[in-house]
Amino acid sequence: MDPDTVYQSFLECLPLNSPESLTELSNVVYSSTANSSSYTTVLQAYIKNNRFNTTTTSKPAVIITPKTESQVQAAVLCAKKGNVQIKIRSGGHDYEGISYISSEPDFIILDMFNFRDIKVDAVQKTAVVEAGAQLGELYYRIWEKSDVLGFPAGVCPTVGVGGHLSGGGYGTMLRKYGLAVDHVIDARIVDANGRVLDRKSMGEDMFWAISGGGGGSFGVILSYTVNLVSVPKVNTVFRIMKTVAENASELVYKWQSIMPNIDDGLFIRVLLQPVTVNKVKVGRASFIAHYLGDSDTLVALMEKEFPELGLKKEDCIEGSWLESVLYWANFDLNTTKPEILLDRHSDNVNYGKRKSDYVQSPISVSGFTSIFNKLVELGKIGFVFNPYGGRMYEVAADATPFPHRAGNLYKIQYSVNWNEGDPELEADYLNQSLVLCTNL
Repeated sequence: MDPDTVYQSFLECLPLNSPESLTELSNVVYSSTANSSSYTTVLQAYIKNNRFNTTTTSKPAVIITPKTESQVQAAVLCAKKGNVQIKIRSGGHDYEGISYISSEPDFIILDMFNFRDIKVDAVQKTAVVEAGAQLGELYYRIWEKSDVLGFPAGVCPTVGVGGHLSGGGYGTMLRKYGLAVDHVIDARIVDANGRVLDRKSMGEDMFWAISGGGGGSFGVILSYTVNLVSVPKVNTVFRIMKTVAENASELVYKWQSIMPNIDDGLFIRVLLQPVTVNKVKVGRASFIAHYLGDSDTLVALMEKEFPELGLKKEDCIEGSWLESVLYWANFDLNTTKPEILLDRHSDNVNYGKRKSDYVQSPISVSGFTSIFNKLVELGKIGFVFNPYGGRMYEVAADATPFPHRAGNLYKIQYSVNWNEGDPELEADYLNQSLVLCTNL
């Protein structure tokens, strides 16, 4: 079918499956043929990777931006009737654009950005979060109600809750509290038959599947209910950078041995990347931390467990849990107000490639030296290391569909970003990812 035929079929079908009028429904349906300028604006609003925002990228025949549950139900039923694939987008951060592109000739996007209501109950320590809300909005609404409650999810504030929790969701508190999905206690979905179901009515098998099994697979997530976690009033963050000449290889080697068993309130991410120092490209490791506690306690802990890093009190920044969120989102704590977390487009959109892996056996010092050499040789791509241990070792592999628990020392992310839309540059950067993945 051509896009206009799909569009017209939905305009005919939606009123037959919804209590709302055609006028109300037509206001949330966009087509490249009927309202092309609005269609383009809506399509591009939540594309978070410019690799998938080109003239050759596949485009949906129709975009539906529901505002009510009944509109979601109608969209599902009409897509099913017309045998049209549904792509469900809550934030658009998926690495390969799978929430808004397709190999199918006819598909629609069900864009959930209007589903962004958040209800926080500080007494019960729970929150009900709609799928189109972003992590930054959730963190802000929690902070509004309490400075000793938080939620263990990702560090990028513009990531959509629906996709993040559907896939697991990890952040700087995963060693203390595990994944975001470990704290999901209920959900509301629209299934393939257009029914609105909660945990009780969908059954435990379906609830298990939507709690870490990946988004857009088992139904349309309307909302999740989650347990919040306790956070201290004083949190500490730091960033220490060391080049290969400053023993970066030895430090990363030591890091991987101490992190699985160190205090589970401490999370230290490591970035490995090529940088230019005095016009010479060298390898550098950045140690970026979040500690659930004050700097004096952290410095004493590091002096005992990881003295080689040389952490001093002056390297540390103390603040609330929300300030640690802002720090990890790369906002300047001296100039940034918490309300930035309510800005749904506070991030910079560029081109990127990501791929994840897991390390189960320690890499040697010489191995890290070789990695740094390869990063310098390739010139652009880097590594992100996220440590495991703590709660991640305590949750059974089959407790949720996310199986990567005990046995993993840390998670690797191969990461490259670029700003240019040059196809040759893109091919080179994607090849760097392939070379690094296949040679590690």
